[in-house]
Amino acid sequence: MAIADRQSEYRRTPLTRARVLEAAVDLADRDGLDAVSMRNLGQELGIEAMSLYTHIRGKEDLLDGMVDAVVAEIPVDVEGPDWRTTLRRTILDARAVMLRHKWAARVIETRSAPGLPTLAYMEAVTGIVRDGGFTVDLTHHAMHVLGSRVFGFNQDLFDDSGVPDAETAAAFAAQLASAYPNIAAIAGAASHEGGIGGCDDDYEFAFGLDLILDGLERRRIS
Repeated sequence: MAIADRQSEYRRTPLTRARVLEAAVDLADRDGLDAVSMRNLGQELGIEAMSLYTHIRGKEDLLDGMVDAVVAEIPVDVEGPDWRTTLRRTILDARAVMLRHKWAARVIETRSAPGLPTLAYMEAVTGIVRDGGFTVDLTHHAMHVLGSRVFGFNQDLFDDSGVPDAETAAAFAAQLASAYPNIAAIAGAASHEGGIGGCDDDYEFAFGLDLILDGLERRRIS
């Protein structure tokens, strides 16, 4: 839907908390999280910013609600042949949601009190693990090991999204190899035309997830 059409739709719909949160998520998706302010959100909805406070207590409440709105998009189907297959599918579905809302991971990491949609999602994930034959204690450990991967993201050591052009990357790779050969060898695994490029984040995420799930299964049956 075009931006103008979306804004027109907002203006025709009675103002509710759900409508405010939907507009805030759309604004963050389009212009980035830093663009989400009461003033900008009011303009998006065609109202005075002060009118938002009938439905939103403030910026932190807004961010809490935005996180819940995004988490509520994650499809959860607890049916599956086994716990590992079901949990893997659920987490990769969560990742697809996070990739649609690239700002969301950054906000989730700062929240201190999960809302009802987040609690419902965690309840479903925990249920998948427990129904798979894990003890309560091992389920507790599994949740800590999975960490933010449960929501479809993880913290990389470095941000490699700013990949340089091929000539610059090749020159940097040559300099790196002479002083730091082990790092250069690892970086070269993501090589582009003899230089250093970004990793396939989806592949690396799934690789790490599979290692964790395999390890948890070995512990479950031990």
